Amino acid sequence: MKRSEVNRILESAVAFLHEMHFHLPPFAYWSLEEWRTKGPEYAEIKDNMLGWDITDFGSGDFAHVGLSIFTLRNGNLHDPRYVKPYCEKILIQDEGQVLPFHFHWKKMEDIINRGGGNLMVQLYNSLPDGEYADTPVEITTDGHRFQVEAGGIVRVSPGESITLMPGQYHCFWAEEGTGRILLGEVSTVNDDRVDNRFHDYGGRLPDIEEDEKPRYLLFKDYEALERLYRLYL
Repeated sequence: MKRSEVNRILESAVAFLHEMHFHLPPFAYWSLEEWRTKGPEYAEIKDNMLGWDITDFGSGDFAHVGLSIFTLRNGNLHDPRYVKPYCEKILIQDEGQVLPFHFHWKKMEDIINRGGGNLMVQLYNSLPDGEYADTPVEITTDGHRFQVEAGGIVRVSPGESITLMPGQYHCFWAEEGTGRILLGEVSTVNDDRVDNRFHDYGGRLPDIEEDEKPRYLLFKDYEALERLYRLYL
């Protein structure tokens, strides 16, 4: 993805969050200059991958295959300094855009429709070889436990949620004609570097082509801060 495209997506995401009256912490809006002034007291942001995450999942077509994400809080599976057993994200799913089929090896998550359109979630169990199983999928939506057939679709309307277990393939999108969706995610500790198994797409953290200065940083940028300082400051 080009940095200019990421910048435009971020500007649109911020405008939508303001429209939905959802407030982010200050570090969401730090410029590259501000990041340069921050010391080790802010290490938790970098170490636990907090912040912005814009991805097209390697599709090259964010408008149709992608997601805008901000991680608000997270623990760490590899660093005993960070003992939080949970993670919280806010997600934006655009109408006409799909989050492709994937499951998590370890993470259990609730996806909550915080407002906007209806979320459509398609589900499969997974086989040991990573393929789709043909068995019924057991799920919970706001305390209601039931089964859907393999490949079944569940509608999650504003205020509703769905619980997704490790190993459950899920794909979701905004129901046509209902509009953009603000989604919450509450989960066990998240590590997007190693805990995603995609069925068809592999670019969970896409490479960024630098064609203009970052508007806001992605969490993937933290490991390249010195390079970004040299390029733009």
